[in-house]
Amino acid sequence: MTIPFFGDTMFIPSDVVAAWAFTIILGIFMTIYVLKKQKLPLIWSYMRTTNHRKIGTLYVLFGVLFFLRAGVDALLIRLQLAQPHAEFWVFQQDKYNELFTTHGTMMIFFVAMPLLIGLMNIAVPLQIGARDLAFPFLNAVSFWLFLAGAILFNMSFFFNSAPNAGWTGYAPLSTDTFTPDVGNDYYVFSLQVSGLGTIFTAINMIVTIIRHRAPGMKLTKMPLFPWSALITSFLILVAFPVLSMGLYLLMFDRMFGTGFFSGEVGNPVFWQHLFWIFGHPEVYILALPAFGIFSDIISTFSKKSIFGYPAMVLSLALIGFLGFMVWAHHMFTVGLGPMANTFFAITTMLIAVPTGIKIFNWLFTMRGGVIRMTTPMLFSLGFIPTFVMGGVTGVMLSVAAANFQYHDTHFVVAHFHYTIIGSTILGIFAGLYYWYPKFTGKVLDETLGKWHFWLFLIGFHMTFLPMHITGLQGMPRRVYTYSYGDSLFVLNLTSTIGAFIMGSSMLFVAWNVYKTHKYGEKVGNDPWDGRTLEWTVESPSQEHTFEPMPIVKEMDPYWYAKVEGRNLETTTNNRPAPIAVETIKPLLIAVSLSIMSIGMIYSWYWMAVLGGLSTFVLFIIRSVTDERKKDYREEAESNE
Repeated sequence: MTIPFFGDTMFIPSDVVAAWAFTIILGIFMTIYVLKKQKLPLIWSYMRTTNHRKIGTLYVLFGVLFFLRAGVDALLIRLQLAQPHAEFWVFQQDKYNELFTTHGTMMIFFVAMPLLIGLMNIAVPLQIGARDLAFPFLNAVSFWLFLAGAILFNMSFFFNSAPNAGWTGYAPLSTDTFTPDVGNDYYVFSLQVSGLGTIFTAINMIVTIIRHRAPGMKLTKMPLFPWSALITSFLILVAFPVLSMGLYLLMFDRMFGTGFFSGEVGNPVFWQHLFWIFGHPEVYILALPAFGIFSDIISTFSKKSIFGYPAMVLSLALIGFLGFMVWAHHMFTVGLGPMANTFFAITTMLIAVPTGIKIFNWLFTMRGGVIRMTTPMLFSLGFIPTFVMGGVTGVMLSVAAANFQYHDTHFVVAHFHYTIIGSTILGIFAGLYYWYPKFTGKVLDETLGKWHFWLFLIGFHMTFLPMHITGLQGMPRRVYTYSYGDSLFVLNLTSTIGAFIMGSSMLFVAWNVYKTHKYGEKVGNDPWDGRTLEWTVESPSQEHTFEPMPIVKEMDPYWYAKVEGRNLETTTNNRPAPIAVETIKPLLIAVSLSIMSIGMIYSWYWMAVLGGLSTFVLFIIRSVTDERKKDYREEAESNE
C-alpha cells in the first residue's frame, strides 16, 4: 500500500496496515472498557506493585497476549505452506523470513519464559513458605525489563522493520553486510533488555529458595517445582550471560564495523558456538520447570507422594549439568571434525538417561494411585507420550551421520516442537489450570478445559507428526514454497488443518476465562485437595501470607496433616520477611533502558545518552531511598 507523505510516497505492506488498524481499534475498545469499569486505580496499583503474586499475574497476562500474537504468526506460516506455489497475502520471500523469525523469537523469549517465570512467581514462594521473593523491588524490575524488551521487539513489526535472520540470528546473515536495515538491531536490543530481567529473576529465585524456606523445610523436603526453579535459575545465570556476550559482539559488528563474525579474522561459527552454548541449556531452562509442574500435579491427582524423590532431584540436576555439554549437536554439519562430533553425539545420548528416569518415576507415581482426571492431570498425561516421541527423534538427531541428512529439514522443526510444546507449553497449561485459584480465587471450568486439552493435543499431533515425514522427504525449513512434484501437498495440508485445530482450542480458553469470572464462585484455600503449603493460604493468596509461619517436618506437610486430622504446627519466631511495597521506579528504569535502546537502534546517540543517564540517575535514587520506611514505622508503632 502506497501512502502520500509530505510530497513523497511511502510504501507500507498491507499486513502492517492491518496490524495498525487492529491495534488502534482494540486500543479504543480497551480504553472504553477500562474507563467504563473504572479500572484505572487497579491498573495504577499493578504498575507499582512489587508483590510476587501480582507480578506473576502480570507475567501470565502478557505471556498469554504474546502467545496469541506468536500463534497468529504460526497460522500465517501454515497458510503459506498449505499448498504448492501458494502466494498467501504478502508472506513470501523476505516477509516469510520475518514471519518465522518473529514466531520463533516470540515463542521462546516472550511466551515460554514469562509464562514459566510467572508460575514461579505465583507458586514457588507459597510452596516453600516464603512471604515473597527475597528482593521484591528487583522482581518488579525484572518484569518491566521483560515487558520493555517484548514491546521493543514488537515495535519493529509496526515500523516495517521486523528481524529476518531467524530466531537463532545466525551470522553472517544477521550482520549489517547482508541485513543492513534495523530489523536485527531490534532483535539484539530487545533480547538484551529482556534477558537482563531474566538474569535478575534467576538471582532472586536462588536467594529466595536458599534463604526463605519455612522453618524445618530442608532442601530434601522441598516440592519438586521449587527444585526445578532452583536448578533452572542456576542454568540461567550461566547461559544468559553467554547470549548477552554474543549479542554485544553482534551489535559491534552491525554498528561499529568490527569483524567478530565475518571478515578475515572473524568467523560465523563463533556465533553458533556462543548462541548454542546458551541455546541448548535454554531448552532445559524451558523444560525443567515444566517437569516440576508435572511432578506436583501427578502427585496431587494420584494421591501419592512422588515416586523416587531423590532420583527425581538428581535427574533434574543431571539434566541441567549435561545441558551444557551438548550444544555442538546443533553444529554437526559445520566441520568441527569427527572427534568433536563423536563427543557431542555421546553426551546427547547420555542426557536421555535422566529424562527416562523421570518418565518412569511419573508412571510409578500413578501406579496404584487414586487418579482423578482433572484438566491439569490430562495435560500432564498428554505430556508423557508426546515428550517421549520428541526424545526419540532427539536420539535420532544425535547420530552425527544421520544428522547430516536431517539437518535443516522439517524433521528438525517437528522434533523441536515435540520437545518444547510437549514439555513447556503443555506444562504451562497444566500449571495455569492448577494454580489458577491462587492468583484469581476461582477454578476454571473443567468441561471447557477438557475441550481445550483434546483439541490442542489432537491439533498438535496433526500439525507436527506429518512434518517428520516431509522432513525425511527432503523439505527444507525456512522455505516458503514447494512444488507439486515433491509429493508434499497432502502432508502440508494436514499440518495446516492441525494448526488451525490447535488455534481453535484457544477459543475455549477465552470463553472459559470469561465464563469463570462472570459466573464462577470463589473457592476456598484447597480446591484440589492439595499436598503442599500453597493450599493452606487464601485463594487468591494475600500479600501477607503465612502468619503465623508453618513448621515443616516432612514432605507434603499439608497432606499428612489432613490425613492425620491435625493442624500444621506454627511459629512466630521466624526469619524477617521481605516487604512488598508500591513504587514506580522499576517501570521508570525499564522505560529509560527502552529509550536508550531505541536511540542505539537508529543511531540517535543523543537519545541513547539521555536514556543511559536517566537509568543511572534512577539507580542513584534507588540507592539512597528505601520505600519500606513507612512499613517499618507502622510496624514499630504497632509493637509499642
